[in-house]
Amino acid sequence: MLTGDQKSRHLVTNASGFTITLGDTQPMSLDNGTQFGPFDIAYQTYGVMNAEKSNVILICHALTGDQYVASEHPVTGKPGWWDDMVGAGKPIDTERFFVICINALGGCMGSAGPKEIDPKTNRPYGLEFPVITIADMVRAQKLVIEQLGVDQLFCVVGGSMGAMQVLEWASRYKDNVFSAMPIAGAARHTAQNIAFHEVGRQAILADPDWHGGNYMEHGSVPRRGLGVARMTAHITYLSEAALHRKFGRNLQNRAQPSYGFDADFQVESYLRHQGSTFVERFDANSYLYITRAMDYFDLAAEYGGSLAAAFDGVKARFCIVSFSSDWLFPTAENRAIVHALNAVAADVSFVEIESDQGHDAFLLDEPEFRRVARGFIDSCAEQRGLGRPDR
Repeated sequence: MLTGDQKSRHLVTNASGFTITLGDTQPMSLDNGTQFGPFDIAYQTYGVMNAEKSNVILICHALTGDQYVASEHPVTGKPGWWDDMVGAGKPIDTERFFVICINALGGCMGSAGPKEIDPKTNRPYGLEFPVITIADMVRAQKLVIEQLGVDQLFCVVGGSMGAMQVLEWASRYKDNVFSAMPIAGAARHTAQNIAFHEVGRQAILADPDWHGGNYMEHGSVPRRGLGVARMTAHITYLSEAALHRKFGRNLQNRAQPSYGFDADFQVESYLRHQGSTFVERFDANSYLYITRAMDYFDLAAEYGGSLAAAFDGVKARFCIVSFSSDWLFPTAENRAIVHALNAVAADVSFVEIESDQGHDAFLLDEPEFRRVARGFIDSCAEQRGLGRPDR
């Protein structure tokens, strides 16, 4: 439900959510030095904003996520990607909170990105789209929040790349965040993280259907490259134990190996399916831009090499969450954030969830994680004067 303040002259509603045009009178400054605008940002909301606008939760999505956090996806027809977490009576309770999820700048579900039309040329941006950073994504989100008339977000929540955005929010806009929950994240991308992304990008760049990034004008899609990029990344989202439990060395619809290069094993078939379905909903150039934004993320570097300095003066209450089998953003990276927050006497709690489901555990059925998230949000809500839930 929209409040009156949301009905600005820039706001356009459509069947799949909301789109707002930003930067039309004052372009947004990007980290690469360019001025960007006008540009569109798409978002989705759930629940009702209270009169004080004090119950707003911003959910920041991961690399391949989007704004459809708790509603049917218009492309895949599947439930929202965090449907177990967000909704009436769920840890992020839409009967108590106004939830907003914004398609990241550079994305491909309505926000300005390389597949969208450049208003200056009336052609798809392609590689003319500016290289962006996590901070740029957050700047765009801040503009949306300002348009909604919200001075301070009750909570900013996100996993993986979403956790990077949460950290950027809490450090950059210290007066505008009451509480923050970065999940399965890190304050920087490691060399190993960058290496995996580079493999994916090179697969896309090597696909002859990529056409130097202008595949839309050629009527083609770099399916093979984007599919391989997804397959490679998907391995990093799981743990060895989870893969073994799910597939083992089981053969796919055969009793004997083919002694060829077909998908003999179930795990091969699974990865091929992940790659092919991903191509149907995601843009190859967006994958290049967003992975690059993650690679550039190094919060300490923004503050002279000191992660503690990034949080100096921070006011938000933090709950840092990691998963024991996450080897993409391991617990050690999350503890480094906790240590930096401790160094500036910030209000921080830390939980490592025992799980063998790997990095993607925050998206899966993990009752202990849901209990932790609900407890943190309910506690902060009480401190915020939003009361206790009726249970």
